[in-house]
Amino acid sequence: MLSDALPLAIDLPKPPDFNRLGELLPVEWIEAALVACGKASVRKRRLPAEQVVWLVIALALYRRLPVKEIVDTLDLALPELNERCITTSATTQARQRLGAQPLRWLFEATAMRWIEQDEARFQFHGLSVLAMDGTTLRLADSEANRAHFGAQNYPNNKVASYPQARGVTLIMLATQIIRDARFGPYKTSEVTFAHELLTSVPPNSLTVIDRGFLSAELLCKLVRNETNRHFLIPSKSTTKWKLLEGTEDDGLVEMAVSAHARQSDPTLPRTWQARAIRVMTSAQKVTYLLTSLTDRKQFKAKEIIACYMLRWRIETSYRELKHSMMGSALTLRSTSVDGSEQEIWGAMIAYNLIRLEITKAAIEAKCEPTQISFSTALFTIQNELMWMGPSMSPGNIPGRLKQLRERLVLDLKASRPGRKFARVVKAVAQRYPERRLIKQA
Repeated sequence: MLSDALPLAIDLPKPPDFNRLGELLPVEWIEAALVACGKASVRKRRLPAEQVVWLVIALALYRRLPVKEIVDTLDLALPELNERCITTSATTQARQRLGAQPLRWLFEATAMRWIEQDEARFQFHGLSVLAMDGTTLRLADSEANRAHFGAQNYPNNKVASYPQARGVTLIMLATQIIRDARFGPYKTSEVTFAHELLTSVPPNSLTVIDRGFLSAELLCKLVRNETNRHFLIPSKSTTKWKLLEGTEDDGLVEMAVSAHARQSDPTLPRTWQARAIRVMTSAQKVTYLLTSLTDRKQFKAKEIIACYMLRWRIETSYRELKHSMMGSALTLRSTSVDGSEQEIWGAMIAYNLIRLEITKAAIEAKCEPTQISFSTALFTIQNELMWMGPSMSPGNIPGRLKQLRERLVLDLKASRPGRKFARVVKAVAQRYPERRLIKQA
């Protein structure tokens, strides 16, 4: 799907026929994003707004390449009689004209459309399973980025070497497609972004949430209004409750809502209930999972525990987005606030494009999307876009796409050894002392 999009969008030497973009990212969606944000091109340019949208997406796919090389290699610029080359400053000006809002609009629109295509295939007792968690992105060190986004503070009045954007994403656990996201200054808490994402949680769903988001205010808002929205979250060691029915291994419990939460939201009750399921961790420690799925006959404890174990997929999504796609780059490219936000939304569109292609390949191969390597898919798509030039006939695209998907599932039958060590976060080796900056008063 991705491999038939960019080549068809840059079918040179004649102007690109945007009507042949295919079903994945139709030109109508791009035009709608530009019109909605007032960014449609009026003048005839070599890099019109439609092409700049693809350029921003390509920046995420080819993070190691300079911008001008991406434009030249993918032939993103429209042809001109004197065939003048596109300069680096021209690409910068084109991105500045476009801004970040069209990319955000396009991300939100495409995410909903792409998820709807195969959502019914991956459900848990008729519920769509999602995950919510937070992360940070390292940005290019500039005065503008530092002033707007800020950075992590350390003892002795020091701050991190690079500005950081904090964000929270909501993904579909089966396909790992990002459904929605919020990003902003580092000082904004993850819980604040999580509250904003509640409107994006669909009806008839189960959202697996990280322990750090455990609050009656957030969880009660998630399940209210009888939309059949449910949560699954591990308890904290300090969480207190009263057992109402069932056993200590699997029972209905009642917890008090703090006075601070009720002051913030007077509609909250004095107490709230959840089902508590006892779990033994790999470190032989006892913990509990809290969920609004209180029907113990319909939702077995073992099934709920197994469903929670899928939460780790959102962590692998962050690794793929921040490391696999970023390559060896430490930060995003842009030194401006609008450019950094534009890159973030473009990177998430690119990530979803790869994840959607993986999902389509998995459906054809009758396997789970998680059985296909993200790195393999990324490298395959990068190579396809590089040499599937404008000389390829549109009639050959379906055959090339079929070969691409076949390559994605080549390693499915390979025998993989089991995990030798427990899954833990390891310290990053530092070759040189880390640079810390003194916080300005």
